[in-house]
Amino acid sequence: MNPIHHKYNNIAIIGAAESGCGAALLAQKWGKHVFVTDRGAIKERYQQVLKENGIEFEMGTHSIDRLMAADLVIKSPGIPDTLPIIQNIKNHQIEVVSEIEFASWFTDARLICITGSNGKTTTTALTGHILQKAGLDVCVAGNIGPSFAWQLYKSDHDYFVLEISSFQLDGMFSFKADIAVLLNITPDHLDRYHYNFEEYAASKMRITQNQTANDAFVYNADDEAIQRAMSKHEVHAKKYAFSLHPLPEQEGAYIQNSEIVFNVNHNTNYMTLEQLALQGKHNSYNSMAAGISAKLLQIRKETIKQCLSDFQNIAHRLEYVANVHGVSYYNDSKATNVNATWYALESMDRPVVWIAGGVDKGNDYTQLLPLVREKVKALVCLGRDNEKLIQAFGEVVEVVSVADSASEAVFIASNIATNNDVVLLSPACASFDLFESYEDRGNQFRNAVKAL
Repeated sequence: MNPIHHKYNNIAIIGAAESGCGAALLAQKWGKHVFVTDRGAIKERYQQVLKENGIEFEMGTHSIDRLMAADLVIKSPGIPDTLPIIQNIKNHQIEVVSEIEFASWFTDARLICITGSNGKTTTTALTGHILQKAGLDVCVAGNIGPSFAWQLYKSDHDYFVLEISSFQLDGMFSFKADIAVLLNITPDHLDRYHYNFEEYAASKMRITQNQTANDAFVYNADDEAIQRAMSKHEVHAKKYAFSLHPLPEQEGAYIQNSEIVFNVNHNTNYMTLEQLALQGKHNSYNSMAAGISAKLLQIRKETIKQCLSDFQNIAHRLEYVANVHGVSYYNDSKATNVNATWYALESMDRPVVWIAGGVDKGNDYTQLLPLVREKVKALVCLGRDNEKLIQAFGEVVEVVSVADSASEAVFIASNIATNNDVVLLSPACASFDLFESYEDRGNQFRNAVKAL
């Protein structure tokens, strides 16, 4: 356990959702004085938790004097460092950390940490599934489901599998992963990184910070941005690569003759691609990353094989909803960036009516043009500001329509689609203009399909 937490007794938490409430509960459990502040409205269920535990909070404002009296500030990952209030706190020499950094001070668990622009939720859930089936005392947390701090407040475990976003990494300093997994680096959230891709890549490489030669770094050897970032950032951990192409000289995993070859700690075994529960190139990467992590933890190859072949995909990620009048509907609401949508379109082998749009995060749609030209017969724009989408695809797609609700988008798409078509919700954008979250967007889409 990291003794650093003894330095701090008066803790202010900015943001009262999953990570903020989790941090508040954990801090209070360890005898800290806690104050929670949120500039927006706090959801009823989080208010309830804070009230039940006697934790002081405010909403609709930030009491600057209370923040400046703190010796540590824990900031929600959704709040940019560039906000004047955060700059002001830092100028007063008050430390600002993320909830994941804070939580890590209170456990000696082995930490398997997964980041990347795409696939991290699937890989985190899949890794957790393997460790659970192997009988380990494991908990899955972070950017997926309950926060790390909230899970630790409830109970400690031997292993945590953590999904970690770049925003969370930005606020992590003494944190160290025992196994760090980097799936890919593609343009995402560039609005938070001064529209500078190298800055965003540097943020992702923080997953390797504080690692030593006794730790492991599992990375995608096919990703040029990762290769570039590795040439600029020294990695001290032992490296394990995964690739769609043979890498017989390197430890890790690769594909050869339609088989995954796992080669970890000089121990080699095989699995056919056909056996994987999750199909498609991107899922081959996710399965290799999870398999390497499991092998590093000495999990039996039979267990790994079984788990990679029986895992159920997570909700809102290329999820089949229904077939209505010969048209298949897919919910890919979790595709909140261009690269995730690229994977979804790439896996479609029938004409697509594509529902896209939302809050654009500095997206470059050019990489989608060849796939859209080849596969998309109509585009339904679902967002408050659709201008950029229409500009990018207006001349490539025959039919372009606009909707301002999920039900309207489904209604329009169902009128355009004909027998054997696919209606695909894969927004390539964040959801906060019209929906509470990507889950809310996906649920509204599902309900609208079921109402057809």
